[in-house]
Amino acid sequence: MIKKRVLCSSVILTVLLLSKLYSNPQTDLLEDPFRKALDQSMKANVSQTLADKKNKEIQMNSIQVNFANEDVPLEEEKVKRKLDKYLKQFAYLKKSSHHIHRKADVMLPKISKILQSYGIPDDFKYVAVVESSLNPGTTSHKGAGGYWQFIPSTARLYGLKVNGKVDERTDLTKSTHAAARYLKSLYKEFGDWTLVAAAYNVGGNRLKASLRNQKKDSYYDLQLNAETASYVYKIISMKTILDQG
Repeated sequence: MIKKRVLCSSVILTVLLLSKLYSNPQTDLLEDPFRKALDQSMKANVSQTLADKKNKEIQMNSIQVNFANEDVPLEEEKVKRKLDKYLKQFAYLKKSSHHIHRKADVMLPKISKILQSYGIPDDFKYVAVVESSLNPGTTSHKGAGGYWQFIPSTARLYGLKVNGKVDERTDLTKSTHAAARYLKSLYKEFGDWTLVAAAYNVGGNRLKASLRNQKKDSYYDLQLNAETASYVYKIISMKTILDQG
C-alpha cells in the first residue's frame, strides 16, 4: 500500500514538473529552434536594410552629379531631396526591356551627333526624352508637338515647316537641328546651360524676369512654377537611368 502511494506521488510530481516546463515558452531548454532562427534572420534583415539605406545616403553625398558639365549642388538638402524624388519616380524605367531603352539606343546617337555639331552639351539629348518620350506623336494642350515639343510659332522661327500639310516637328533630324539652333540662342542670352534648360521649358523672357525679380543667378535658388522647378531634375534623372541601362 505504501509502495503504491509513493509510486502514485512520483507520477503526479513528474506530471506537474513536465506541465510547468512545457507551459513556460521562455524556458531556454525548450526554446523553439525554428523561432530562434527566424528571429535572428529578421534582425539581420533589418540591420542590412538600415545599412543599405545608410550606404545609399553616403553614396549620394559623395558622388558628383553634373548637368552639361555644370555641378549640381547636392550639398544643399533641398536639391538632394528633389533629385532623389525624381530618381525614384523614374525607377520603373531602369529595366532594360522597357521600350524607352530601345528608342534611346536608336535615336539618342543621332540626336547627340547633331547637338555636337552646334556645340551643344550632350546632356541636352535627354531633353527630347523628357519632352516627348521620343514619340513624335506627342502633343500638348498648348499646341506643342513633335520630338522637342515646339509650339508652331517657335518651330517656324527656327526653320521648321508647320502647316496643314507638313509638320516637320515630327522629323527627328530636322527638329533636332531646330532645337540645337534654339538652345544655342538661349545660351547667348544666359551663358549658363542649366538656365538654358529651364528657359527651354518656361521661355527666355519669363526666366529672365524671375532672375531679375528674385535677384538670383542660379536655377537651384529660383522659385519657379512646378513644371519648370522640376524640369532639370527630370532631365538629370533620365540621364542617370538611361546611362545605367
